[in-house]
Amino acid sequence: MIFKNRKEAARLLARRLGAYYRNKHPLVLGIPRGAVPMAKIIADALGGELDVVLVRKLGYPSQPELAIGAIDESGQVFYSDYAYEIDEGYLEAEKNRQLEVIRQRRARYTPHRQPIDPKDRVVIVVDDGIATGSTMMAALRSIRARKPKKLVGAVAVASAQAARAMRQEADAMVCLKVPVEFYAVGQFFKDFEQVSDEDVIKILEGQEARVSAVG
Repeated sequence: MIFKNRKEAARLLARRLGAYYRNKHPLVLGIPRGAVPMAKIIADALGGELDVVLVRKLGYPSQPELAIGAIDESGQVFYSDYAYEIDEGYLEAEKNRQLEVIRQRRARYTPHRQPIDPKDRVVIVVDDGIATGSTMMAALRSIRARKPKKLVGAVAVASAQAARAMRQEADAMVCLKVPVEFYAVGQFFKDFEQVSDEDVIKILEGQEARVSAVG
């Protein structure tokens, strides 16, 4: 299966999730940046509430796109097995770099409010695709620590390794495709254009304005 774009993948995920979570007011959390437009489509379809969960992958020294782990907003770190072979000084510096990016994003994304509390909520964590699984695992563990009623992972495509890891961390999961050969998330989308910080801010501001109008 090759998805036309993130919107198509989000609609397919919403259809699968809807059988269980529609009108249960789930909290739908997108992992910035690419998954936030998808999370909005899913939240709208399910009658849920939209927010972001902020995590960043930790990059390999010579290959920053290769994840050796991830860090969440609280500073909690999830390492892959081979991260322990890497110099401790580099790991500490990389953690600090990525945590600063998270802090800057929080200040830009939701400057006037705290993250929505997931406690006792059905929470759906959304990503467009996961290769190593580090970022999704960090996101799920971050939310688990805040005691949701049920924790669900939802992703368009995942490597077999990442799908197994997500299944262990979440109470339930929806993954549309687990291909035998997985090189990059973008290979499963015809259109995989970048999502900017401005795009994320616009989506979140629109959500907040709608909630205020209803309230």
